[in-house]
Amino acid sequence: MTYMLLALLLPVAALAKKKTTVNPLGDGVSDRAYWCELAYRMAAPVLKNMAEGTLQANMNLELSPTWDNRNRKVAYMECFGRLMAGITPWLSLPDDDTPEGQQRRQLREWALKAYANAVDPQSPDYLGWECGGQTLVDAAYVVESLYRGYDALWKPLDETTKERYLKELKGLHRYDPPYTNWLLFVSMEECFSMYAGAKDYDSYRIHMGMNKVEEWYIGDGWYSDGPSFAFDYYNSYVIQPMYLECLEMIKARHPNDTWLCRQKGANNGVKRRYEMALKRMQKYGVILERFISPEGTFPVVGRSIPYRMAVMQPLAQLAWRKQLPGELKNGQVRAALTAVMKRMFEGKGQTNFTEDGFLTIGFIGSHPNTADWYTNNGSLYMTSLAFMPLGLPADDPFWTDAPEKWTSKKAWEGDDFPKDHKWDINREILYWE
Repeated sequence: MTYMLLALLLPVAALAKKKTTVNPLGDGVSDRAYWCELAYRMAAPVLKNMAEGTLQANMNLELSPTWDNRNRKVAYMECFGRLMAGITPWLSLPDDDTPEGQQRRQLREWALKAYANAVDPQSPDYLGWECGGQTLVDAAYVVESLYRGYDALWKPLDETTKERYLKELKGLHRYDPPYTNWLLFVSMEECFSMYAGAKDYDSYRIHMGMNKVEEWYIGDGWYSDGPSFAFDYYNSYVIQPMYLECLEMIKARHPNDTWLCRQKGANNGVKRRYEMALKRMQKYGVILERFISPEGTFPVVGRSIPYRMAVMQPLAQLAWRKQLPGELKNGQVRAALTAVMKRMFEGKGQTNFTEDGFLTIGFIGSHPNTADWYTNNGSLYMTSLAFMPLGLPADDPFWTDAPEKWTSKKAWEGDDFPKDHKWDINREILYWE
């Protein structure tokens, strides 16, 4: 690590040791500062290195003890794409001269160079676009980041770089996805190609993902991951956000479209399906908020748990898009997410970062035994997906509203709290043309 980078990260280390003593719920100003410093700490080593073409040289890989011997080069695409999918909303804010604004501008400058290097065959940090089926997964997070930061990060790229991305995405047709949430990865890649103006995107790869996910909705805000249900957080990591964003891109480019699907007796299938998917995500967001304990913990269940705060992606996305349901207030969601963040990154024995600034495999601390056979330390940057509310300016009500107790904190401290109930989200019969 360079001395410059070390100097940039020292304030973060000091912040990580600081405990809240006055108000255990925090406040919007200090909460935002904490989020920004942690996001910068996470992003700076990745983006600085990749902007300089040194990420693959300097990032020491940590692999699962049960690693399945896939091409190790996939780790760098995982690291970059997953990180950017979480922080592009923040980097899309206008420049200002605040300390936060200076950090944000520096990260954006690095990110633009990194995006170019990712598809430049002459760059040492050219990503592994032909490294097997795993490429389908993480190319989807790369383009999801470009969709989330379309104006600030896609549009400024030069035409050669844009053409290279569209070419690489088309090249992914060499891989077929398994019959799981992976169908959404290919839909995301094709939807982004369509959204960015490609004429030769594969509409079938869109249709297949959209229609199968709709078939897999099982009720009360939950989707199955394929034909059988698994109690894990893949609704958070993939299904809810990517399904909604794919529908959003289709709706934006084909607002009167009926070729995807249509509801019985209507001709606005894409619009209707988007509205239904949003309601389902809102219900799922209510469930996630209730999962957060008074102490800022959540149930540790299912595979891919080293993705840490990515569990909270739908809640973070709803907050960033100002689509929180009426049951959830800005102050309670901010307070709950901040409590989880501090518990995760200030917990006892916390060693979530290596000495050179990269994430370690684990949950709170380094615990390689929590890894699945596909996990590497690049995989872990999925945790940045919880940082999307930083895309709201500092004067937004999400940051300025008074902090409130979240639902479980109210319940377990003897306060009144709203009862839970099944949402009546009708799943109407879909007809395909």
